[in-house]
Amino acid sequence: MKSVITCDMEGIIETMNTDAEKIFGYKKEELIGKKRVSLFSPGEIVLQNVEGWLNTAVKLGEYKGETYFLNKNGEKINAKIRITPTFANGKDNPQTGYCGVTEIIEKDVKVPINLSTKLIKGLAITRMPFTSASLLPVFVVGAYFAGVGDSLFSIPLFILTIFGILIAHLGINVFNDYFDVKDGTDEANAEYFQQISGGSRAIELGLITLSGTKKLGLILLIIAMGIGGIILSEINSFNFSGALQIALAGLFLGYFYTARPLRLVARRGLGELAIFLSFGPLLTLGVGYAIFNGDFINSVHYMNCLLLGIPLGLLTTNILLINEFPDMKSDAETGKNHLVVTFGKKASRWIYLLFLILAVGSSFYMYQELNNTSLLIPTIFCLLFGLYIFKHILTHYELRSLANANWKTIGLQAIYSIILCICLILGF
Repeated sequence: MKSVITCDMEGIIETMNTDAEKIFGYKKEELIGKKRVSLFSPGEIVLQNVEGWLNTAVKLGEYKGETYFLNKNGEKINAKIRITPTFANGKDNPQTGYCGVTEIIEKDVKVPINLSTKLIKGLAITRMPFTSASLLPVFVVGAYFAGVGDSLFSIPLFILTIFGILIAHLGINVFNDYFDVKDGTDEANAEYFQQISGGSRAIELGLITLSGTKKLGLILLIIAMGIGGIILSEINSFNFSGALQIALAGLFLGYFYTARPLRLVARRGLGELAIFLSFGPLLTLGVGYAIFNGDFINSVHYMNCLLLGIPLGLLTTNILLINEFPDMKSDAETGKNHLVVTFGKKASRWIYLLFLILAVGSSFYMYQELNNTSLLIPTIFCLLFGLYIFKHILTHYELRSLANANWKTIGLQAIYSIILCICLILGF
């Protein structure tokens, strides 16, 4: 028997023959247009090998090798595979997918898993690369205090805050995946862009179980709260109440973003508001409370940290918004009624532009209030690069090529934050 399966560039299964049904135990209607070919491989093999196999297939015209798959019952299938690129519109046009041919073999195939793959597995489960959205605002506040040269800026508490925010964000990421899988949102979503939207897919790939995800989330949040407790024990009495309130508000919004009964992401704009607050003003104010050894709320630094948080929060909200585009169909089916589900993709393009304009406007106002001319640099960058991204969104909002805008929106928030840090340190 020879299994023949074709998929698109994102791995979504397009065709499969009868032998594929017999070998893997799935019916065509269960998989075609609904699942990715990664379904058949153990998660660690996917992480370690699949990208290399595909790159070889594109470069040389085919990839041949041996691996093992899992059928619907979880039983091991030792196999010889051949992968070739496919061109639905002719080889003179761009590649449209891949074709995989599988033959069962008697040999017991072993696929050694490297240490680096195990480390990448941890990054995938926690979605650690996306913590830049929370860590960069922390560095922005640190850069602000370093720039003004205030002697009451506590470096030890700043370092503790970095670790506390990192662990808390990882914990919230894990819990968000847990609740999305539990609610069936990830199961229904076959249109997400790999590595960008649709969650970590760690449970789908078999990298971790649903119960293991819940346990990991609890461990991470307990560690984060422990670090938060240390910070609260070290800050002065002026800042204790404010720091505690903001920490609790951040955890509340992060947890109930996907958790029931609130499930803020499903409440037509409340999810976006939660992201804006959590990754913007609440975060920058919370860091200020944690690292300033004076009376923070009655100092000029309070309002300045608030101003720093507004454009950062808006840019992060646009990361969320653009990632909602490819998830719209499945999110609507599972009651995840965010702004893109509510208004549709076409109208949501203008919501993206609105958030961008508000980010630029608040950044310009911040430049005026902080009296730092160099802050015009990140402001102008935000405007020009943001409009460049929006131009792509205007015409690609229903296409898979929208992924380019998803990546660039992440880059916009990151580069803006880095330029802002440099200007805050050097511009006073």
